[in-house]
Amino acid sequence: MNWLARIDVDAENARAERIFDSYAWHKKIWECFPDMPDAERKFLTRIDQLEGAFRVWVLSGSKPSCPAWCPDDGFALNEISSSFLSHRYYAFDVRANPVKALVQRDADRQPLVSANGKRKRGKRVPLVKPDELKAWLIRKGEVRCLDEDTRQEVPGGFRIVDERPLEISPMQESHFRKSGHSAYHGGVQFSGTLEVTNREQFIQTYQSGIGSAKGFGFGLLLLAPVNL
Repeated sequence: MNWLARIDVDAENARAERIFDSYAWHKKIWECFPDMPDAERKFLTRIDQLEGAFRVWVLSGSKPSCPAWCPDDGFALNEISSSFLSHRYYAFDVRANPVKALVQRDADRQPLVSANGKRKRGKRVPLVKPDELKAWLIRKGEVRCLDEDTRQEVPGGFRIVDERPLEISPMQESHFRKSGHSAYHGGVQFSGTLEVTNREQFIQTYQSGIGSAKGFGFGLLLLAPVNL
């Protein structure tokens, strides 16, 4: 990801554009990339609700442009230099969608298996307990995801610095409508300090985001280098 855009829009303009939930934001932010309407999403977003306004962050490998619904003075764009990602410690803030998958079981309480021999993925439910949330975040530093081809764990490249405060907000439901159906994601905000343990893996984590529901405004790490 080479570009970080900040978009400030007042609530009145957002209502006029019929931006009422996270899925509406998801569709609107595509307008920052008018030359790639059918491309696979390769950007991360975050939507912060302020007093009477919204602040939207967009992290992308392609240079975003100011959309028509954003005033010119509400759009700021920074190119991310390689030196920015060369530090050892960062203060971070991330709004994530921490979930766990419940195992699907048959009448004998055995895990259900698909025709391909893999265990069926169960329903995802949000994590809400502080100890579970902290463990989830620590785990993301150790393992970013599973490689889709090999099913091997892909390291996250960072650790949470225990000596510095870690703030975890209560889970908030983010409701939306898609294709006539209502749903929600559970959003939790984490703020603290991290140490990079593997530079290459950390950069990949920064570019791909943390957790699920990335298309709905979750997973983007806001970073500020710090000295410890």
